[in-house]
Amino acid sequence: MMDSSSRQAERSIQQNGVPVLAEMKSRQASKIRELGQALVDAGFLTLDEQAKALGLARSTTWTILKASHKGSGISAAIIKRMLLSPQLPALARAKIIEYTEDKLAGAYGGSRTQRRRFFARLSIKRARRAVLEESGDLRYVLARH
Repeated sequence: MMDSSSRQAERSIQQNGVPVLAEMKSRQASKIRELGQALVDAGFLTLDEQAKALGLARSTTWTILKASHKGSGISAAIIKRMLLSPQLPALARAKIIEYTEDKLAGAYGGSRTQRRRFFARLSIKRARRAVLEESGDLRYVLARH
């Protein structure tokens, strides 16, 4: 009979031997790199230009775009500030929404409770809704502008 720590260790490794958490964090960093590339593609080449487009301080922008943020990813408050930025290019907005949908779906980790709290903290009117799936789980969807 396995103890709970053995079961947890077994669940944390996928069939190909890659730890689930490492894969989630890699996926998260990749999506954030896509945000940075969207800014570059829109002509925002310098850190100052990127920070202004995102509506964030230079240091916050640097931390996000270098994917060196805390383990839980980009906070709801930062996402909200970015989405409310009038200078945010459409492709960057789409990448932020994709990141947020993935985070709400659990693609980057987080318990169901953590994802619900994250959703509640977004509180962007007309930009969110929850859909009850057949399984009984809530799936969060952000409206695209």
